[in-house]
Amino acid sequence: MATPPSLEEEFSRLKLEQAHFPNCYPEYNPLDAYKIHISERVGKIAGVEPAVVYPALQRARVPEQGDLNLAVPALRIKGTKPQETGAKIVEQWTESPFVQKLELDGVHLKIFFNPAVLTQAVLPAILKNRETWGGNPQLGLRNVEDPSQGKKKIVVEFSSPNIAKPFHAGHLRSTIIGSFLANLHEISGWDVTRLNYLGDWGKQYGLLALGFGMYGDEAKLEADPIQHLFEVYVKINQDVKAEDEKIKALETEGKETEAAELQAKSLNEKARQYFKAMCDDNKEAVALWSRFRKLSIEKYKNSYARLNVRFDEYDGESQVSNKSMKEVEARMAEKGLLEESKGATIVNFEERGKALKKLGKVLIRKQDGTSLYITRDLGAMFSRVKKYNFDKMIYVVANQQDLHLKQLFTIVDLLGEKELYSKVLHVNFGMVRGMSTRKGNVVFLDDILRDVRDHMHEVMRKNQDKYAQVSDPDRTADILGISSVMIQDMGGKRIHGYDFDMDKMTSFEGDTGPYLQYSHARLRQVLRKADLPPEAYESSADLSLLTEPLDHSLVRLLVQYPDIVQMTLTTLEPTTILTYLFLLTHGINSHYHKIKIIGSEPELMKARLALYDATKAVLNHGMRVLGLQPLERM
Repeated sequence: MATPPSLEEEFSRLKLEQAHFPNCYPEYNPLDAYKIHISERVGKIAGVEPAVVYPALQRARVPEQGDLNLAVPALRIKGTKPQETGAKIVEQWTESPFVQKLELDGVHLKIFFNPAVLTQAVLPAILKNRETWGGNPQLGLRNVEDPSQGKKKIVVEFSSPNIAKPFHAGHLRSTIIGSFLANLHEISGWDVTRLNYLGDWGKQYGLLALGFGMYGDEAKLEADPIQHLFEVYVKINQDVKAEDEKIKALETEGKETEAAELQAKSLNEKARQYFKAMCDDNKEAVALWSRFRKLSIEKYKNSYARLNVRFDEYDGESQVSNKSMKEVEARMAEKGLLEESKGATIVNFEERGKALKKLGKVLIRKQDGTSLYITRDLGAMFSRVKKYNFDKMIYVVANQQDLHLKQLFTIVDLLGEKELYSKVLHVNFGMVRGMSTRKGNVVFLDDILRDVRDHMHEVMRKNQDKYAQVSDPDRTADILGISSVMIQDMGGKRIHGYDFDMDKMTSFEGDTGPYLQYSHARLRQVLRKADLPPEAYESSADLSLLTEPLDHSLVRLLVQYPDIVQMTLTTLEPTTILTYLFLLTHGINSHYHKIKIIGSEPELMKARLALYDATKAVLNHGMRVLGLQPLERM
């Protein structure tokens, strides 16, 4: 049964009627078209402007509550009790092609869509835009009414490992969350710059250079720079520790002169001098450091590729010019923010009122004139303003750095940069507990991914029949392992830490990465078995044949996806999309077990293939936004 022309015309009209409603994009979100229709009707009955009704309509959280809910008190009608207004709306509501029924529950109106019409509206829209449905390029426009003003620009700084140190759990979480936020803004029409701000500067690199001179091996450096540099770094730090203990012993024995002489010749002092030479652009010192940095970045790129993560730029503390730092410091001095303390330069928040006292004191320049992390962060921020002209910049950094980011942003605010202050955001997260390799507690990204892949291989081998059918078990195990890590990471609100549980996250039971991948691969398998090209059903299937409650339950879930994506731009929580995807997989798996697809009556099979293909498209899109690589076969 074809869609009645009058219904088609009404949808076309609703897609044009968005100007009077906030955050309304019916061209990309069918729910918005429904909300316009309902707002017009409810507004007329209640005697309020439709623009008042529209924002009060909220997506229902559970099917029993309908498809949309309206909190009647939100209409702000004076002189009438909300229950009376709600009853009036239900009583005077006339037949609508879009709405099946209204129910009043206290002061809340439950609105149920006509499932047949919803199916006719949603499935063709998804199938027509398989790769992009759910995203909304208008969300990233500077001005929706004037697209010529271009896209809003966002810089997402994430991952940011330290050269020659383990890629620890915090870096992994930053990588997963940051990549997700970049993907989310990209599908929402923003101009996104993915920035990896490496920890590649400071006295520790002077120490590393000294260590390489003593313990370095060229062959090992070329083969695995990060691992070898870490080994060198551990050895030189052991030497430093031994020296420090010797100096402390001399001081305890009252041999201050000998202790001072040893301190003056110590590795720590030599490292400080080496770093000073780097800051002064000593060619030999900078050349060695530059080589370490380049080799490390190439190694990181390979690791990121396995995670399906990319960067537009590899930046770092070393790339912040002394000029940019000095310019910021000069402005800080003009504002009276700087003071001297034992030959160093600090900002003393404790003297700036009760509200800032908890931020303490922060060191800006050491006694020898070298910069600190916050000095470089300030220089980098103002350099990025000029370079990117961003509308928003997100720092994806663990909650252990909450104080540092608050100090950084507060300095920007005290400089009078109110607009810039409003554009920068710290997206923080809790830490991972118990993450280690099988060989020990030093955690490198490649080691963790190797261990999870191997464990996933073991899990797959437990079912030899299915394992024998996997065409490329190594690649499949690798993707499933990475999916396991990422889904466990995104399973809860990011502010909460979690326990790294290899057995739990690699299971095919429960809401895990393997379960999500399996659900996607099985959808793909059904479509392959049907052996029909998409053209055979995407525009010609008789969708009126989808009459089962499970059919309608799936469609009701599918229509929510663009709204979920838009809401996630506010929550910035990966779990917002992930929770939705698991609801969708539960729905499609219930459908698969209870309703026959392959071998059913031909026209009915086409209609259900359209439903399955649309579900696969939404699941695929959501997985890619999260950063997963959806498997086509398992």
